[in-house]
Amino acid sequence: MRSASGLSAVLAGIAMVATASVAKAEEITVAYFLEWPMPFQYAKAKGLYDEALGMKVNWKSFDAGTAMSAAMASGDIQISVSQGVPPFVVATSAGQDLQVADIAVVYNDNDNCVVKTELEITKDNAKELEGKKVGVPIGTAAHYGFLRQMEHFGVDVSTMEVVDMAPPDGAAAFAQGSLDMFCGWGGSLRRAKEHGNVLLTGAEKDEIGISVYDVTSVPASFAAENSEVLAKFLKVTADMNAKWLTDSAEMLPVIAKDAGMSEEDAADTLKGFQFPTIEAQLSDKWLGKATPDFLKAVGDFFKEQGNIPESRDTYEGAVNTGPLQAASQM
Repeated sequence: MRSASGLSAVLAGIAMVATASVAKAEEITVAYFLEWPMPFQYAKAKGLYDEALGMKVNWKSFDAGTAMSAAMASGDIQISVSQGVPPFVVATSAGQDLQVADIAVVYNDNDNCVVKTELEITKDNAKELEGKKVGVPIGTAAHYGFLRQMEHFGVDVSTMEVVDMAPPDGAAAFAQGSLDMFCGWGGSLRRAKEHGNVLLTGAEKDEIGISVYDVTSVPASFAAENSEVLAKFLKVTADMNAKWLTDSAEMLPVIAKDAGMSEEDAADTLKGFQFPTIEAQLSDKWLGKATPDFLKAVGDFFKEQGNIPESRDTYEGAVNTGPLQAASQM
């Protein structure tokens, strides 16, 4: 099994890069994913963030949340939109001072594992996955979901060949027949489903406690020095989420183009997304209580699996609701 060593490399990379000191920002760079359509991209494409923040907002796409952590550690990125909870937990458990600023998106059906059709493996005979080869981006939400599903089915992951692969690479290898199983999200997951089947639906994963959602994350130093900038950024994001509920026809072409997708594929992906309101996010269901508890659960799980050396005693300090509270008053 190669997942432990892959995650060790991620942890080592984080440890080697000191978090850059952050002063008052004159412009910022924001991380996001391609083929991951979200309402905020309408504002991104229209320059609404630049207008609201009164500064230039640069954007950089990434393949995985672990790379976002490294970029925030080096100071190259100030805000990461839609970083998965597991890579956030991996980084903060390793000592990186990051904070959750909001709940970006909930998507149980848009992150999953797919098994090659010819194997005829379903949830009823999942033990047959032992000895098989899987491509999964280590330290991400897909990795966490993979491990939790294998635990649920009683599959001994140590018997499997686990290859650390970004979703686009994994989907390509899966289509070529080089993998027995693919784990990932977004457009890569959609392409993988053309060649296989999922073991559990989003609803079935939710029933066994596998929650899948992303956060907007920031270095704590950036949040401290630029709280008003961050609040304005979160306000624009929340406004776009609200606008999506009433003006999706207007927004979809812009979002799809920015995500590098067809309108049909973008619309299909967005059907599986939920965007909690600011009020909901500030409640105990999310940032008020459940999110710190979930971060702890993920950290403890990764520790038990031997993927990280230690989890934090508490992750409450890794959630900063101040800027979102300020955004709610704007």
